Amino acid sequence: MSGRQLPIILALGTTQTLAWASSYYLPAILADPIGHDLGMSANWIFAAFSAALVISAVLGPRIGRQIDLFGGRPVLCTSNLTIAAGLVLLGFTGSIPLLIAAWILLGIGMGYGLYDAAFAALGRIYGTAARGPITGITLMAGFASTVGWPLTALGLDHIGWRNTCFAWAAAHILIGLPINFFMLPSVAGAKTVAVDAVKAHIPIDRTMILLAFAFAAGWTVTGAMAAHMPRILETGGATVVQAVAAGALFGPAQVFARILEAGFLSRYHPLLSTRLACLTHPIGAAIFAIVGGSASGAFAIFFGLGNGILTIARGTLPLAIFGPKDYGYRLGLIGAPARMAQAMAPLAFGLLIDLIGIKVLIVSSALSLSALVALCLLRPNSGQPPPDAANA
Repeated sequence: MSGRQLPIILALGTTQTLAWASSYYLPAILADPIGHDLGMSANWIFAAFSAALVISAVLGPRIGRQIDLFGGRPVLCTSNLTIAAGLVLLGFTGSIPLLIAAWILLGIGMGYGLYDAAFAALGRIYGTAARGPITGITLMAGFASTVGWPLTALGLDHIGWRNTCFAWAAAHILIGLPINFFMLPSVAGAKTVAVDAVKAHIPIDRTMILLAFAFAAGWTVTGAMAAHMPRILETGGATVVQAVAAGALFGPAQVFARILEAGFLSRYHPLLSTRLACLTHPIGAAIFAIVGGSASGAFAIFFGLGNGILTIARGTLPLAIFGPKDYGYRLGLIGAPARMAQAMAPLAFGLLIDLIGIKVLIVSSALSLSALVALCLLRPNSGQPPPDAANA
């Protein structure tokens, strides 16, 4: 990361923290009070949230294509406006139809504004040199839950959940929108390029399928652990205190892994760090299975280390393998299955925990190892055309 890149890294790191805190991390704090106030089960809020994640996944390729053509500024500004509108509607909601409409808007906003869009924007600006900036913004946004959950809880206690939604919406308009608009560069001649552009044709070849599978498997584990890690640890013999303490170690472990990626691991191809990341969850699960509840912290640390690198790899690995051409569109295609898997994982693993208890860690570890196998079938240059094709 160079000094010239720093202002954009700080800008996108700030707006990514805001976007994640006010959308993805919102239901964890507000689902119960919203459900209580509206006289409905909190499951309705989580169901609407899952649907929003599916919407963002479906929109991913189209949004990536827009960034390839027009750059990240108009797309990320659109996300601020759309998330703000969804939050305002959520604040006014009094029925299930309005609740669903609010989360549809939030799903569109998440598609336009979370990591995949930010990664694509950086790829559009820096090309193959985007690895450092991608790592930089994930270092900052890795604290989104650390910042977002306390602020949302504080708002809930002092101004109620409705005004908390309005406050987050105001933050998008007053903070996020100006930062994205003034700090991200415009793309010269974007309108002309868009008129003359031929729709990108990206073959769904072996490399694309392996990458999509690896990220879908990895993010299934991420979605499951984000929703159920304390419950899983308690099922395996941890006390409530041990489970809560383990949860507190997860965030710092993610950040440490990203610092490691920005430093030592940056000298290697991201395929290496991604493979290593797929090993950490099974290692943590094995330690927990052998030692028991007292190893809850070790499990959380190992899982956090892997998840911290996997988040970066979603942006850096496709860029390193395929290059910057049509990067946003390709990122959307590869990331769509992962987002859908992440949306379905909480429900699927909730049912599995009821059926098999702590043995659910066997399932999650098998998913991580299957992702590792897929990545081991790839080579650093597997997405590049052969020399004869390049010279044809």
